[in-house]
Amino acid sequence: MLGAIIGDIVGSPYEWHAVKTMDFPLFSAASRYTDDTVMTLAVAEGLMNGGGSKSASEKEIVKAMQKYGRMYPHAGYGGNFMKWIQSDDPQPYNSYGNGSAMRVSSVAWLFDSLAQTEDYACVSARVTHNHPEGIKGAKATAAAIFLARTGESKNTIKTYVEETYGYDLGRKPDDIRPGYAFDESCQGSVPEAMIAFLESDGFEDAIRKAVFLGGDSDTIAAMAGSIAEGFYGIPEEMKKEAILRLDGPLFDVLKRWEKVEKRGYGLED
Repeated sequence: MLGAIIGDIVGSPYEWHAVKTMDFPLFSAASRYTDDTVMTLAVAEGLMNGGGSKSASEKEIVKAMQKYGRMYPHAGYGGNFMKWIQSDDPQPYNSYGNGSAMRVSSVAWLFDSLAQTEDYACVSARVTHNHPEGIKGAKATAAAIFLARTGESKNTIKTYVEETYGYDLGRKPDDIRPGYAFDESCQGSVPEAMIAFLESDGFEDAIRKAVFLGGDSDTIAAMAGSIAEGFYGIPEEMKKEAILRLDGPLFDVLKRWEKVEKRGYGLED
């Protein structure tokens, strides 16, 4: 899950200002968390409070997403999602945006089987993103993270996602970037994030390749980073830099998550 947060923070300065080189500063004064981080942590809290029940988890995810959405109203949400956050009766609105995929990473670390991971990815997505493409993006991302963290090869991950979800993962970053435009849909950004991971040679390289693609850079980097964390782990310095940028309530969720999931982030009071 911290991989998604790091990707979001690293990609945030470049969302509307695409970089022209892979050699860009990973962290700067402009690096900050956005809605990707807030909702990633909200889903984690919802799952922790759900106690392993799908129905309870769904209710708790909604509760946590509204709680943190209202707590951080200027994190960068889309218009429809902002209305959902403020609603007294929040209902899914048939979205196929990549929000369902960027916030799903905790699911892939909490459950012990691929089937459970995909089931709960659907649960986390459908509270807002109940369009088939929105659910597909969340399930495919969670599946890739689960396979990465359980020791599967990149080829196995690529084959499973292509055969199960139909994404084209046979392209290269250099082929994508020249014609790639800002695309917030799952179908227009999840495969690109996965390709950034598949073509990388380390966690940092996956983040850099994701940002270099352009487009919705913080979200693409969040998705790529979430998979890369499972496959490579995270360099200690990048953990520290990202954690320093989280304020109290978000840091507290990550601390609780560390104890539940036993990730060993090395958080201190």
